[in-house]
Amino acid sequence: MKIGLFYGSTTCYTEIVAEKIQALIGADTVELNNIKHIPLSKMADYDTLIFGLSTWDFGEIQEDWEAHWDDISSVDLNGKIIAIYGMGDQIGYAEWFIDAVGMLHDVIAPQQCSRIGFWPSAGYDFIASKALTEDGELFYGLALDDENQYDLTDERLNDWVSQILQEIAQQL
Repeated sequence: MKIGLFYGSTTCYTEIVAEKIQALIGADTVELNNIKHIPLSKMADYDTLIFGLSTWDFGEIQEDWEAHWDDISSVDLNGKIIAIYGMGDQIGYAEWFIDAVGMLHDVIAPQQCSRIGFWPSAGYDFIASKALTEDGELFYGLALDDENQYDLTDERLNDWVSQILQEIAQQL
């Protein structure tokens, strides 16, 4: 099984997390794809995908994802297993914490793909997020805040990777 991890990273934090995910799962299983250099059409090569993106300023999408935003809905994700992680700042941008995760979720939700990796919203201090499920209990993916909770990143990442691997195994 190959997992395609597609990410965009302006300040390298999202890329660093992508590399950590690859190290946790294995370089023989996870192939990194920086969408600044790789077309979204390459997603067709994988049955399982991980998307990594960050939220900028007042709920904006990271520039590499934004450059391809209109193309996302034309990529055939039907039948794929998809997990998302997002980087954000829950204190400085508390009204838009990891909004980009929610925006990406909403774009891919109409397709017949299996979404995994939802993450508890407990333990974060923010005002609002487009990345929350309807009940507000879960984010649509892993929420990381290296600005304010850097000390929790590796533990959250380890737990999330274990979670998505179990969820992938249940799907197969």
